[in-house]
Amino acid sequence: MTPAQPKVSVIVSTYNWPEALELTIGSIGAQTRLPDEIVIADDGSTDATRSLIARLQAANAVPIRHIWHDDLGFRRTVIMNKAMAAATGDYLIQVDGDVVLSPHFVADHMELAERGYFVCGSRVRLSEPMTRRMMERRQTTVSIVRLPPGYILNSLRSRVLRHFMALRYAKAIDHLRGCNMAFWKSDIVAVNGYDENLLEWGHEDGELAWRLHFAGVRKKALKMGGNVYHLHHPEASRSNEHTHLRQLQATISERRTWCPNGIDKHLKNG
Repeated sequence: MTPAQPKVSVIVSTYNWPEALELTIGSIGAQTRLPDEIVIADDGSTDATRSLIARLQAANAVPIRHIWHDDLGFRRTVIMNKAMAAATGDYLIQVDGDVVLSPHFVADHMELAERGYFVCGSRVRLSEPMTRRMMERRQTTVSIVRLPPGYILNSLRSRVLRHFMALRYAKAIDHLRGCNMAFWKSDIVAVNGYDENLLEWGHEDGELAWRLHFAGVRKKALKMGGNVYHLHHPEASRSNEHTHLRQLQATISERRTWCPNGIDKHLKNG
C-alpha cells in the first residue's frame, strides 16, 4: 500500500504589496503539484490587500485562508506563528509574498520532505527592470534566458543532483532564506515556533533553525530545484539587527530548543 501523502500548506507572508502578492498566489496556482491550502500571513495590510485576497479566494482552485492582525509595526514572527497555528497541513512550506515560485516548487520540496528534517531552498533576485515588466504584465512565470548566467545556473533542475546536494550543500544551520523554507508542523510546535520577542528585521528564521537543530531536526538544502524568484524592492533597514544577533547567539550558546513566547498561545486559542 502506498503511504498517504502529507497534507501541504503553503504559508505566504505579506504586508501592503498586493500587486506582488497576486503574482505569488498566481505562481502557486500554476504548480505541477498543487498544495492543499494557501495560508496568507498578513502583518496588518490595508483594504487593498484584503480585497485582492477576497477576489483570489473566489477564483482559486486551492483554498486560501487569510490570517490578519492589526498593523502595530513589523511583527512577522507573530503573524507567522498565527498562520502556522491555523494551517491544517502536516507539512508547511513558507514563502514571502514578493516571490514567484518556479513551476515545480512544491513538487521539489515534497520530494525532499522527510521526517526528522527541515528544508531550506534558494532564491534568485530579479532586477528592477525585470520586476517592473513582470508586474506590468502580471506574469507569474520567469523566463530564465533573461537572467544573468549565474542565476540561470541556479534555476536548473536535476533530480540526481538535488538528492546528492541535499545533505552536502549549505551545511551551516543558519545558511538559509526565510522566503523558502519547509518544516513538519509537529516540529514547529515542538520548538514553539518563531520567537515573538524578535520584532525587528533579521535572523528570526536562523534562530528558529538553530532550535530545530538542537531539538534533533536535521537540515536539508534544496538545490537544483524548488527555487523562488524574488521581486526587486528596497532592502529593509538593518538598524536594529544587533538585537536579533544577541538573541541568536544566546540560542546557540545555550543550545535552546524552546522559546517561551511562541506559537503555543495561538494553538490554545485556535
